[in-house]
Amino acid sequence: MDAQDGTQQSQQLILAHNVFLLKHPDVSDIEKVRLRDEVLNSVQSNDMAPYYETLVIDKVLELDQSVLDSMRAKNEEEIKKLDEKIADAEENLGESEVREAHLAKSLYYIRISDKEKALEQLKVTDSKTVAVGQKMDLVFYTLQIGLFYMDFDLISKSIDKAKNLFEGGGDWERKNRLKVYEGLYCMSTRNFKKAANLFLDSISTFTTYELFPYDTFIFYTVLTSIITLDRVSLKQKVVDAPEILTVIGKIPHLSEFLNSLYDCHYKSFFLAFAGLTEQIKLDRYLHPHFRFYMREVRTVVYSQFLESYKSVTIEAMAKAFGVTVEFIDMELSRFIAAGKLHCKIDKVAGILETNRPDAKNALYQATIKQGDFLLNRIQKLSRVIDL
Repeated sequence: MDAQDGTQQSQQLILAHNVFLLKHPDVSDIEKVRLRDEVLNSVQSNDMAPYYETLVIDKVLELDQSVLDSMRAKNEEEIKKLDEKIADAEENLGESEVREAHLAKSLYYIRISDKEKALEQLKVTDSKTVAVGQKMDLVFYTLQIGLFYMDFDLISKSIDKAKNLFEGGGDWERKNRLKVYEGLYCMSTRNFKKAANLFLDSISTFTTYELFPYDTFIFYTVLTSIITLDRVSLKQKVVDAPEILTVIGKIPHLSEFLNSLYDCHYKSFFLAFAGLTEQIKLDRYLHPHFRFYMREVRTVVYSQFLESYKSVTIEAMAKAFGVTVEFIDMELSRFIAAGKLHCKIDKVAGILETNRPDAKNALYQATIKQGDFLLNRIQKLSRVIDL
């Protein structure tokens, strides 16, 4: 959204994350004082009058009328200059200069976070644009606006528009960037499987530093892969991936989280998992899915443990995970009742008995059921025809 050198995160997305932390109940008051200063400095340095008003309404910042008036005056002055440049380009210069003048106005509206005017001006710029690559760049600006405001409807429509543009051409670099944008959208809307696949496809071609650093990208890739890939795929695509191996050690607890799961060191896994919970909870995109993700991870690890046994004592499982028998009993009861785990608890004997469904038998039953349904439909249709 801001003009970047290609390897820095967008200042607007950094601001959006800081505002998210300011509203988060788990962030300490001392940290919020620092964050509030950072947010205010960022807003003032970019003359973000429209966004400042929004933050005041949301009670994130206190209203300083003189600051607001100063920013509004600067906005009006800059927009007047940009309009003059557009008029001059239309009268004296060519089509490309007119487009550049309109783009400059679009970027200014993005910079001050005037969402409606930014989107309107981007449409005007798009109407002046012919090249597919330049049209795609406008879509990326729109996607960043969507991510700033967490407007998933806007993001979804923009992704569809980008895919339609690529049908008429487009370079691989922009196609790979779109995968990361779509992956982030899928992760933010709880489609972790598709997000993992898109992230894994982009590991070796990652260039979307405007969204987040490469370390954060690997963090998201590992988290989404753990709950969606089977053991064989996890080993090939994540555990042994050289791109992940070079970065994973820099992210606290992530290496232990991944490797202890794959190596079946469940006690270490739970310790690493506890260390990661704070990072997940304080992540702007993952926070809404925190409880869901915690359940999914535990389902994966409990299923993996039980896969090796026909029956096992609750005490042995509790010892393997480094927790109490009561905790395991309570945990498994919830997951079994929800249909997440295929086992039953013999409380008297203190034993867990697995009853994994037979895949072939399940397929046979499903086929019979669908066949019966089809026959019923055909019989109803034949009665209608006879009439």
